[in-house]
Order: sequence, then structure tokens, then C-alpha cells
Amino acid sequence: MKQLDERGKQCPMPVIEAKQALENAEPGEMIEVIVDNEIAVQNLTKMAKHKQLKSVSQKKGEREFSVVIEAGEKGRETAEIAQAESVQKEQVEAEPEVTACAPDGKTKGLIVVLSSDQMGSGDEVLGKLLMKGFVYALSHQEQLPEKVLMYNSGAFLSCEGSDSLEDFRELEAQGVEILTCGTCLNHYHLEDKLQVGGVTNMYDITESLLQAKQIIRP
Repeated sequence: MKQLDERGKQCPMPVIEAKQALENAEPGEMIEVIVDNEIAVQNLTKMAKHKQLKSVSQKKGEREFSVVIEAGEKGRETAEIAQAESVQKEQVEAEPEVTACAPDGKTKGLIVVLSSDQMGSGDEVLGKLLMKGFVYALSHQEQLPEKVLMYNSGAFLSCEGSDSLEDFRELEAQGVEILTCGTCLNHYHLEDKLQVGGVTNMYDITESLLQAKQIIRP
């Protein structure tokens, strides 16, 4: 049985790391995840249920909980990726002059809007922590947005000092367009602080939102 000690780790890391361990496990292998709160237990059991995997949770101490999940067969997503890669290989062999590229996991017309460096309203520290978790979780999704638009204080997320830079770079590496409002960068004196993605303007932001099929605003 493989054990993951996720105590002290903020949401959504226990779920994401458990998911990664399950994807690398052999069918029937048990993955035990140790966490320190009941919310994490609920999130892990929901993830297992969503993937149709067996799970058992147990409280071991005042702040120690165990969730054991049984790994299943390779998921349909893995098979689909393998099939896509096979088709792509055939296309490359048939047309050798075309340069092969990575499978595109973006959903055309799906736009994520980050208009603040905080998620929700209330406590500022909690809001920033939640936003950091959202961007991290977004970068690990199988369904990725076409664009991430940042404006107002959301501009801080793509600039020097942000805790989310590596996650945005991961999204950008997967083909997601990362764009920050130039007017907002100027307003907050961040012109020279942008670390990831490009600069956009209100005309392009408006056009993107009008053409979007789905807009996510955390």
C-alpha cells in the first residue's frame, strides 16, 4: 500500500496528488492518503466516487484522518489520449513535412476571468489562498480554457511576487493564452513586473468575452 502524507497541505493539493498517485498505480493497488481535516476527507471520497473507485475513510486521531482508495483500470481518458497520439502519428507519417505538436487540451470558447487577486469576499488572506489554490487546480485540469484574462487587481497574479507564476507557465506551455490588461498594469505600476503571458487591452478583452461560449469567474 502506498501512503501519501498530505497533512498541512492546502486544498486542492491532497486531491491532485492523490489523483496523480492513482493514475500511476497498478489496478487494485491501495493508495492511503493521510490528511488533517474532514473537508479533505470529503474531497477525496468525492473524487474517488466520481472516478467510480472504492474508498474507505477512518479517523485515526484528533487531527489525523485516513482515506484508502483502490486504483482501478486505466481510465478512458488515457485510452483517448493514446488513440489521439496514434492518429497523430499516422498523420505525421503520411505528411512528414508537417511538424508534430502536442495534443491540444484546450476548449475553444472557454474563458477564465480573474478580476481580482482574491477569490470571493471576506478575509483577504483566505481570499488570496483560495485564488492560489484555484489557479493551481486549473493548471491540472484535463479540460483547459482557451484564455485566461486578468484585469483590475487580478493583474498582480501574473506579475513578480505572485505565488501562481509557475502554474500560469504550466498553462501557457499547454497552449492556454495568458493575457493581462495593460491599463491595469499601468495603474498599479506593474509595467515592468509582468512575468508570464502577454498584455491585452479592453477592446480585445470585450471581444473575447462577447465571442466566448463559456466564461468562468471564480
